[in-house]
Amino acid sequence: MSQHDDLAWRAEAACLVACPASRQHLLDGWLLRASGGPTRRTNSLNPTPGPRGPADAAIAACERAYAALGQPAIVRVVSLAPELDEPLAARGYGAEGHASTLFAALDGMPDGLDSGVRLMPAADGDWLALRTRLAGADAQAAAIYAAMTRDLRGPRAFAALDLAEETASMGYAVLDGSLAVIESVATPPQLRGRGHARRTVSALMRWARANGATGACLQVVAENAAALSLYRGLGFRTELLRYHYRRQG
Repeated sequence: MSQHDDLAWRAEAACLVACPASRQHLLDGWLLRASGGPTRRTNSLNPTPGPRGPADAAIAACERAYAALGQPAIVRVVSLAPELDEPLAARGYGAEGHASTLFAALDGMPDGLDSGVRLMPAADGDWLALRTRLAGADAQAAAIYAAMTRDLRGPRAFAALDLAEETASMGYAVLDGSLAVIESVATPPQLRGRGHARRTVSALMRWARANGATGACLQVVAENAAALSLYRGLGFRTELLRYHYRRQG
């Protein structure tokens, strides 16, 4: 395995840690995740490094498992392990949610934290309420997300950039060994384009470095040009992998 692929698989594992599913089951080298709600990452079949079972058997097992849960079968197709893509397309699974995992080294991060960004060890009610509003989540999805944040393990920080009486940006970071994963970065629409998200992500990167991380990764939707520009400016210039989802039609 190349050094790049090794780091990419490490990032894959860290991203699972940073967005845990309430139920997981290993199926012959494929990881089935299920939490309910609309989030594809916690409700899809994912590859693992190393040997994986045949495509037809994996798809059949995936369909049976999600049917038993009353959920659609969703498969996350990763560029590191693309072997299910063509068989799924042949079965009429539609492609959606194209995204990339990006990496930044943290050795160039300046010391010191941003005093304007509030860092918390757990998500408080205001942070979760803002996330619910910005995500347009219903009550069920909000409850699932809140439970997911409580299930996080290891060092973590929830960030909020507060301006006057309004939170201008939010996000969180989780450490998995020496790798930090940055998640759920969001800014209210009326406050975008003012550098608030940059301050929030930068604060999380500094926190990660201060807590022993040497690198950070995050996942970004392929067509989100504003986010891609933001992250490139913060050093996320290495694309570790690409992925998309295939959903049962």
